[in-house]
Amino acid sequence: MSDQELHGSCLCKNVRYEVRPPFLRFSHCYCSRCRKATGGVRATNIAVPVDQFRWTQGEELISRYDLPEAKSFARQICTRCKCPVPHRSRDGQRVIVPAGTLDDEPATKPAAHGHWSSRVSWVAVDESDLPCSE
Repeated sequence: MSDQELHGSCLCKNVRYEVRPPFLRFSHCYCSRCRKATGGVRATNIAVPVDQFRWTQGEELISRYDLPEAKSFARQICTRCKCPVPHRSRDGQRVIVPAGTLDDEPATKPAAHGHWSSRVSWVAVDESDLPCSE
């Protein structure tokens, strides 16, 4: 990893990773699946090529769930603290990093609101300068 690597971990710090920019995507998603997976109004995820990511600790503590009816939706958690952790896309080309699990702050910010039309009516967003996809 390079000098600009970012570190991340689960809540109990037993699972740790490193990710290196540049990101393929850094965005918010408001779809119902992401809301369920996070328990919040949205998920904020970073996508990177596989070679820009590596586990540094606790990979054996990870449990994965692939939503059967979805083409690409998956989730991984630490089996100790149940915190979401990064996961490889089903096609194996990318790693999806839940941005909230980063311990370091990235130099960039999210670039878009995905599935904006799926948002719940009570969501409040003050990032109106970002594009909103349907």
